[in-house]
Amino acid sequence: MKITVQEPTDWKTYRLLDSGDGQKLEQVGEYRFVRPEPQAIWQRSWQETEWEAASAVFKPTAEESGGHWAFKKKVESKWSMSYNGIKFWAMTTSGRHLGFFPESANHWDWFRPLIRNKIQSRTKGPIDTSSPSNVEVLNLFGYTGLATLASSLEGAKVTHVDASKKSVNWARDNQELSGLGNKPIRWIVDDALKFVQREARRGVRYDGLIVEPPKFGRGPKGEVWEVFKSLPTLLKACRDCLSEEPLFVVLTLYAIRTSALHLEQVLQELMSGFQGVFECGELALREQSAGRLISQAVFARWQHGNSQ
Repeated sequence: MKITVQEPTDWKTYRLLDSGDGQKLEQVGEYRFVRPEPQAIWQRSWQETEWEAASAVFKPTAEESGGHWAFKKKVESKWSMSYNGIKFWAMTTSGRHLGFFPESANHWDWFRPLIRNKIQSRTKGPIDTSSPSNVEVLNLFGYTGLATLASSLEGAKVTHVDASKKSVNWARDNQELSGLGNKPIRWIVDDALKFVQREARRGVRYDGLIVEPPKFGRGPKGEVWEVFKSLPTLLKACRDCLSEEPLFVVLTLYAIRTSALHLEQVLQELMSGFQGVFECGELALREQSAGRLISQAVFARWQHGNSQ
C-alpha cells in the first residue's frame, strides 16, 4: 500500500501564491484572497505588501465554520473561472469557501480519460459528446458540480446529488456557463443515503462513483450526516448501485483527522470482488512562492483493470 501526493498542474485562473502563519494567499481570477490555513505552520515567504494587496480577508470565529469576509477592495458578487474546458462561477460565501476546491482538479484529470476511453471502446469509433452514452456516473455531495461537468464533458450521463438546493442551482448555472446545457445530467436535491438506497431498489446501476462527503451535514428533511457514523452505511448502499463492471470510484474527505490508508481499506471492502487498481494519498496545492505543498484532503480511488 503506497500513499501518493497528488496536485493539479493545469490551473490557469487559480494560483496558491504564498502561505504561512496559519493563512494562505490565493489568486482567484482577477481577485486576491487571504483565507485561514491551519496547516501552514511555517513563516510567509512573500513580503507583507503582497498580502496587504488582497481584495478580501476571511476572518474566522471560534466556531469551526463561522466567520466573515472583510473586503478591502470591490469584489463582484460572482465571477467566471475555468479549468480545462469547464467554466464556472466563483463567489465569496459565508463559510469561507469560493464555490470550488482547486485541488480536486486532480481527480477530474484522472477520471476524464477513463470515461473517454471507455466510451470510445464501446462505440468503436469517434466519441460523440452531443449524445447520451452508456457510461453512467453518480456524483454524491456534488456541491457546485465541477466533477459532474468534467464527467459530462467526456460524454458520460451523470446523476448529481446534493442536499442543498442552492448548491444544485449553482451547479446548473455552471452547466449553462460551460455550454453543456444539452448534456444528459440529472440534478437531484436529496439526502445521499436515501437516494442511493432507492436507486438500488430500482435496479439502477452506475459505472463511475464520486463521493466527497462533508464532515457534518443535514439532508433536505433534516437527515443528520456524521461522516464516521454515516459513511459505512452509505458505501454499503453504493455497492448495490455499481454496475457489473465498474469503471472508477473516488472517495475524498476534507477536514477529517484520518489517514488515507484508512480510506483505501474502506474502499477495498467496497470493491471486494472487482478487479482493479487502488490508490490512496493526499490532495495538495503547491504554493508559487517557495514551492511548499499544503495538504487539503485525503483520498482513495479505484479504477478497473489489472492490479499493479
